[in-house]
Amino acid sequence: MKRTLTALALAAATLAHAGRPCEPWQPRVHEVVEALDLAQRTAQALDATGAQVVVIARAGQDLSRWRLRYSHLGWALKTPQGWRIVHKLNHCGSARADLYRQGLAEFLMDDLHDPVAAFAVPSPAVQAALAPLLADAWRVQRLHEPAYNMVAYPWARRYQQSNQWAIETLAWALEPTADSRERAQAWLRFKGYEPTVLRIPAFTRLGARVGSAHIAFDDHPNALRYADHIETVTVDSVFAWLERAQLAGRVQTVR
Repeated sequence: MKRTLTALALAAATLAHAGRPCEPWQPRVHEVVEALDLAQRTAQALDATGAQVVVIARAGQDLSRWRLRYSHLGWALKTPQGWRIVHKLNHCGSARADLYRQGLAEFLMDDLHDPVAAFAVPSPAVQAALAPLLADAWRVQRLHEPAYNMVAYPWARRYQQSNQWAIETLAWALEPTADSRERAQAWLRFKGYEPTVLRIPAFTRLGARVGSAHIAFDDHPNALRYADHIETVTVDSVFAWLERAQLAGRVQTVR
C-alpha cells in the first residue's frame, strides 16, 4: 500500500494513480518481476552516486505525442531502510491528491509504459537543504495543495500537480523565505524555470475536462488558453532546468 504523509505521520494508506481514472489493475507476474529487477538496478545506481537525495522519474504514460519522455517525478531520500520516494499522487478518478512515501519497487511498479527509471543527482548544497525537509512528515506538506490538476498552470495556486509540488518544495528548501506557494513560484521564475508549452485545441480541452475529474484549464490565463497555449510543469522541463541552473547534474537512466 502507498502510505500518505498525513498529520498522523504516514498512518493512512490508499491506492492512487497519477493522472489516471480509477480502474482495477492487477499486476501480472512478469510485470512484478520486471519492476523488482528495475528497482534493484536503480538502487544500485543510486547507491553508486554516494548521494543522499536524488530527483527520480518514471515513464508511467506514453507522452510521445507531446514530445515528452517521462510522466512523473519525486524526491528519493536515502534512509537506513533504503531509498524512499516522496512524491504526490492524485486519488483514483478524482481531483484530490496526497503526498506519499514509497520504496523504489512500489514507485516503479505503477503500470509503467516504459520500464526505465531516470534520475539526476542534485548538488551537495541542494541535497543538504532537501534531506531534512523530506524526512519531516509535517514540514514536507507545507506547500502541498490537495486540489489536483494534471495540467495545472505553473504560476497559479488554484490547483497543484505532482511535478509542481516537487519544484515548489525545492524552492522552499533552498530559500527559507519562499514559505508560501506564491513566494516559491516567484523564486522559480527568478531562477529561470521554464514550463513546457502544450498546444491543446479547444475541442480537445473540452473533451478532457468533461471526461476527467483531474484535468482542468480554468487556472490558465484566458489569453494563453484561447490561443491553445497550455503551460504546465513536466518532468522533462524540470530535468532540463535543474541542469541549466546547476542545481543538479545530467539525467541518468536505468533500464
